[in-house]
Amino acid sequence: MNYSELKYIYQPAETKTQNTLLLLHGTGGDENDLLPIAKYFGDNFNILSLRGNVSEGGMPRFFKRLGMGIFDEKDLAFRTDEMVHFIKDLAVKENFDAGKIIALGYSNGANIAGSTLLQYPDFLAGAILYRPMQPFKEISATVVNTKKTPVFMSNGASDPTIDPAATVRYVDVLKKAGFDVADYNLQTSHGLTQQDIQLSVEWFKKHIG
Repeated sequence: MNYSELKYIYQPAETKTQNTLLLLHGTGGDENDLLPIAKYFGDNFNILSLRGNVSEGGMPRFFKRLGMGIFDEKDLAFRTDEMVHFIKDLAVKENFDAGKIIALGYSNGANIAGSTLLQYPDFLAGAILYRPMQPFKEISATVVNTKKTPVFMSNGASDPTIDPAATVRYVDVLKKAGFDVADYNLQTSHGLTQQDIQLSVEWFKKHIG
């Protein structure tokens, strides 16, 4: 496949065999955006922060969309393959364990992380999804996660971009596939809040360490 490399920031822990926190920004963000949030989770892990390869009106994204809340699913599938391929190669280059990656994504970043869960069910060791949407309208019943991988999800009750009923269906899809999902519906909108961070840090300490 004709994959492209992604711009990234990699910050190794003192021991590279630790988990790696994979940071995936929202629309218009870049590889610097989520670095401050990573600090809330401690410092006992590597940090890998990526920049999406797609540009929408000059704003970086991880995949194309056809309209607000309407994903270009063909491009999403390709960009997911591209990202996973890049991370596997980078793990060799930077000498971190590709089997110990926890994704942390916001909005567009949460959606490509979710796509990774569905296309590569056992690739991630965990995922924190802030304001996610179901990546694909149709999801094969053959998607199976064999590791009961822990997944944190948080959405805003007054978020105009995400249908609460669709979130319920998405959570159900992930649970049926074998993921251990913790789902939170917060009294807020699309923007990230301190409550999102607090809840996800508590979840992280419980499920990841």
